[in-house]
Amino acid sequence: MVNKSFLKIFIFLLFFLNNLFSQEKLIKVNNERLHKNLIKLTEFGINSNRGNDRVAYSDYDISARKYLINYLEKIGTQVNIDYAGNIIALRKGLKKNLKPISFGSHIDAVPNGGHYDGNVGVISSIEILEVFNENKIYTDHPLELIIFSNEEGAIFGSRAIAGKIENKTLDVKTSSGYTIREGLKRIGGNPEKVLELARKKNEVHAFLELHIEQGNILNSSKTDIGVVEGIVGLKWWDVIISGFANHAGTTPMNSRQDAMIAAAKFVLKVNQVVNSIEGSQVGTVGRISAYPGAPNVIPGKVVLSLELRDLSKEKIQLLFKNIKEESNIIATQTNTKFEFKPLDATAEPALTDSRIQKVIDEVSINLGYSTKFMPSGAGHDAQDMAVITPTGMIFIPSIDGISHSPEEYSTPESIIKGANVLLNSVLTIDKIKLN
Repeated sequence: MVNKSFLKIFIFLLFFLNNLFSQEKLIKVNNERLHKNLIKLTEFGINSNRGNDRVAYSDYDISARKYLINYLEKIGTQVNIDYAGNIIALRKGLKKNLKPISFGSHIDAVPNGGHYDGNVGVISSIEILEVFNENKIYTDHPLELIIFSNEEGAIFGSRAIAGKIENKTLDVKTSSGYTIREGLKRIGGNPEKVLELARKKNEVHAFLELHIEQGNILNSSKTDIGVVEGIVGLKWWDVIISGFANHAGTTPMNSRQDAMIAAAKFVLKVNQVVNSIEGSQVGTVGRISAYPGAPNVIPGKVVLSLELRDLSKEKIQLLFKNIKEESNIIATQTNTKFEFKPLDATAEPALTDSRIQKVIDEVSINLGYSTKFMPSGAGHDAQDMAVITPTGMIFIPSIDGISHSPEEYSTPESIIKGANVLLNSVLTIDKIKLN
């Protein structure tokens, strides 16, 4: 009989040695260079609050783009600017006629934003090209590093590649004060030809994006790497509640058609309905207005917003159905009427590729990092790239879940881990068939 304690120790040693040897096989980034380049990028747009004012199409954006283009040319990539103003850096592959593996993120920020959102993905992508050069590693597929334009203003550059923009999109005014049409001219794009940019489905072998989580799931659970299952879809509605405006002093409480009371019940019911189903779905009432809006008048009308997000389009529809049924009950209780008006702010869920999820997870484990499969509640360039190619997304922790703020922060250790996962995932994907 084999002693059970001995057997457990033997299995543990086998696992430990296997993990140790696996880690030795995987190459890693240059930590010092990675962080030096990340700090350098903060110089373009840093303000007196230590925040980031590098909004799309601004002078700061243009200066940073020029710096990165020059850097990418120095490390031997062929750089061009496409019609949408995306910076495309190409490193040739060993085999002809293979589709490129694309990866990257964005460098533009919201006004007074942080220095990690987008930047981590871009600088890490540049770093892995440098590692390949130093180690004389040549992939079969060409590698295409993309620095997407105007992600924060309209997720524009990736949407143009995915064929998801219209001519009217070009007239949207951005935080820089320029319309997208004007901004494209400033950064070397071509608004007259940008609608021609759309790539065909499976024109790219795969796309990967490394990004900070912008939430607190990884940080609070002390998990190293988030394997993103997809970017949630969202739908918005204006909810119009009609009652009857009347004198607040002379109308008895039991005779009122108070639209605000109906609205209060509705807000609580949204929270209850969304929490009644297991999953990561979210629902929010983020805006509310009462009319006529006087302290001494019972509100006769209330307009509020409803937003629902989830990875499943069917679940969003189910939640809306349940919320609408509850609103009918509230309407009866309060003698009011509810109207739901859909808004244009709609995005379909974008699922990442299960095969690439597996690659990210296995690479992370082989590097000794803990992982968690999770959705992304925020939109990203990967959301659009998933329309045309198998896509994967890697999250690293954001301290306290803070983002779009000067307080946004991810530790150097977390960034290094994310970059190592990106690097080795690219190498793995180079050897597998996806399309």
